[in-house]
Amino acid sequence: MDIATTTEAALSGDAQAQYDLGMCYGKGNGVEKNLEEAVKWFRKAAEQGNAKAQCVLGVMYVKGHGVKEDDVLAVEWLRKAAEQGDAKAQCVLGVMYEGGRGVKKDDVLAVEWVRKAAEQGFATAQRCLGMMYESGCGVKQNNKLAVELYRKAAEQGDATAQYFLGVMYFVGCGVRQNDKLAMEWYRKAAEQGDATAQNNLGGMYLDGRGVRQNDKLAVEWYRKAAEQGNATAQRCLGWMYEHGHGVKKDFSLAVEWYRKAAEQGDATAQANLGFMYANGRGVRQNNKLAVEWYRKAVEQGDTTAQNNLGVMYESGRGVKKSTARAVEWYRKAAE
Repeated sequence: MDIATTTEAALSGDAQAQYDLGMCYGKGNGVEKNLEEAVKWFRKAAEQGNAKAQCVLGVMYVKGHGVKEDDVLAVEWLRKAAEQGDAKAQCVLGVMYEGGRGVKKDDVLAVEWVRKAAEQGFATAQRCLGMMYESGCGVKQNNKLAVELYRKAAEQGDATAQYFLGVMYFVGCGVRQNDKLAMEWYRKAAEQGDATAQNNLGGMYLDGRGVRQNDKLAVEWYRKAAEQGNATAQRCLGWMYEHGHGVKKDFSLAVEWYRKAAEQGDATAQANLGFMYANGRGVRQNNKLAVEWYRKAVEQGDTTAQNNLGVMYESGRGVKKSTARAVEWYRKAAE
């Protein structure tokens, strides 16, 4: 796209050129990226009735990109585009109704707008509508319809929908349970970089579900997800290092990954990190830190941590010895 020509057309009032110029400033194509300048040109096009510009301007108000975040103005612009049939605007407007952002929360209207977009084949809307049917939000709960919609979006390459479809096959919800198909859809999403799917794919390899058991491939997929910050994968990768599955046993690396997950609030990782401190595995032995991490885990109801905290009270490690408190924690773990 020739910037000079586009700018000239935009300045002369051509709405499409104004939209195109806004996109150039928004993405930094041919010009220095400038979101405020992008908003200026989107607004000019939107005021002339350009639906794509109205949609983009609405989204920028939702995200606070180039403008101060304003859900009411976001809805105003999204509605203008949605009423012209813009599928993305219809989907986002539905989501705004679902969340009560800029409008009074209304699940029925949320479904209505998302459905309009889904019927145009917009993959994100198909996935969102699937979620609405799965949860029964604004519609009668229907797992089969959820699966149907997830499949439509997944076949268009929507990674989240591919992951959701994998979950439905994994648990047998709305479809006959099928580990191989779960694996197939997890893989499609994982290969697009979906961290949750990567984690689940690692679990499939670890357990040998839908695929030949392979610890090394489990580690590979856990690592991909863990490096994206997925707490469950970080904890699982720590476990692989602690036990030497698919990697050389390394307590220090186990602690490193447990800590990453624990600091994100993963209760099992917090309990595991407490255990590592209690036993001096990969870290200097420290009963007080062990108790500290056990406490974080028990606050989330982790039964292993409850039992281990009972042990600490019984033996007086990191806390004042108390048989009564030990029994209290043992009882909680046993319940």
